[in-house]
Amino acid sequence: MEERSILIVANQTAAGSHLLHEVRRRMDQGPCRFTLVVPATPPPGKALWTEGEANAQALRRMEVALAKLRETGAEIEGAIGDASPAEAVAEQLLARAYDEIIVSTFPPGISRWLKQDLPHRIERRFEIPVTHVIADRESASL
Repeated sequence: MEERSILIVANQTAAGSHLLHEVRRRMDQGPCRFTLVVPATPPPGKALWTEGEANAQALRRMEVALAKLRETGAEIEGAIGDASPAEAVAEQLLARAYDEIIVSTFPPGISRWLKQDLPHRIERRFEIPVTHVIADRESASL
């Protein structure tokens, strides 16, 4: 079986149990490697912020999530991406081809990404299968 390459785009939900479960499920289906991209979005609730603050926050989230995902046995690397999740995906696709994209969001009503219809927009724009996984509010890593 050929190894699949899977891109995960997640931010506040990157270390959630829902995502760990999905990664384990993919590994059970056969060989795969993952890349987690965390968009460097503005810190929530802050009117004034710097790009450095956004990058530092994204880096912290990415490191926590990578540690948890590696505990599952996943072969995974991480990247900080553009503040726009769609552009963060585009950047990763310039570097490597992926077989699938997993988008992790908060539930409807809470998620800004769902209000922007991000999972469908990514699938249409890049023509790569997208799996949308939903965290509960408690699984966020702020």
